[in-house]
Amino acid sequence: MKKLNEMTDEELALSYIDGNNRAFDLLLSRNQTKLFSYIMFVVHDPDMANDIFQETFVKVIVKLQQGKYTTNGKFGAWCMRIAHNVIMDWYRDIKVKKIVEPTHDNDLSNISASHLLAGNIESEYVYSQVMSDVKKMMNLLPPTQREVVYMRFYQQLSFKEIAQLTNVSINTSLGRMRYALLNLRRMAKEHNVVLQLT
Repeated sequence: MKKLNEMTDEELALSYIDGNNRAFDLLLSRNQTKLFSYIMFVVHDPDMANDIFQETFVKVIVKLQQGKYTTNGKFGAWCMRIAHNVIMDWYRDIKVKKIVEPTHDNDLSNISASHLLAGNIESEYVYSQVMSDVKKMMNLLPPTQREVVYMRFYQQLSFKEIAQLTNVSINTSLGRMRYALLNLRRMAKEHNVVLQLT
């Protein structure tokens, strides 16, 4: 029999379902940093992020105990989907500002990540400054737009994966990215921020 630290997340989940509480402790320690970072990036409030993180893992425990987890090699993605749902429930409950949703005819399948600069010190400085400005502006985006930008550019997820994790259509996730980019461009123009990397 494998030792706990040699098991995959899926094997640990099954071991926990079979009654091994130490398996869940290891699952938590393996996934908490990535999951908390995601939650914090979306909600921007450490206290609320802690509450959402705890509620997420309570739901994970309940779903595991109810047998609602099937092994598919993506335990971390399953946890992120639960966290996303908890975040959206929280936003619905407090009725934050209305977020503009995209129309059904959005198609931005040609969007791709920017190429990183390699080269001289000046280029690295410019890149660093642009990324700092982008991060500041991203913090001003509505939560659903901030979330899709985070998943696409920081977690390198495809729009199909983003759609699955957030329980929306691919067109909706593409539309949210479109609105995020439009908002970032508008903010850059309003504040005379140059986002050109070349």
